[in-house]
Amino acid sequence: QVQLVESGGGSVQAGGSLRLSCAASENTYSRAYMAWFRQAPGKEREGVALISPDGLSRNCADSVEGRFTISRDNTQNTLYLQMNSLKPEDTAMYYCAAVTPFSGPRCAIATYKSWGQGTQVTVSS
Repeated sequence: QVQLVESGGGSVQAGGSLRLSCAASENTYSRAYMAWFRQAPGKEREGVALISPDGLSRNCADSVEGRFTISRDNTQNTLYLQMNSLKPEDTAMYYCAAVTPFSGPRCAIATYKSWGQGTQVTVSS
């Protein structure tokens, strides 16, 4: 399985930006579907966005439309999540996930087989 390590989380005021990164350990990353999930305290983990091996992306949460952008650099085995116009409700632990081959609902937790340890994002009002 691909090993994933997230970074880039932190504390920011509402309206600010953060860029999350997820470094993958293996060359199989370039063939993997990748996704970002998040889990707020007391809530279930939810999909944020996913991206195919060739860079086609889709949001999983309507609440991030127009504010968050998922991207990947297959030469660096790294996944990104650019988060702009952050809101207090974006506060959560953010996880990256990977799967290859891809089979299952695009934004479902069970679809993804490799997970990082998470990086905390806190947005204050």
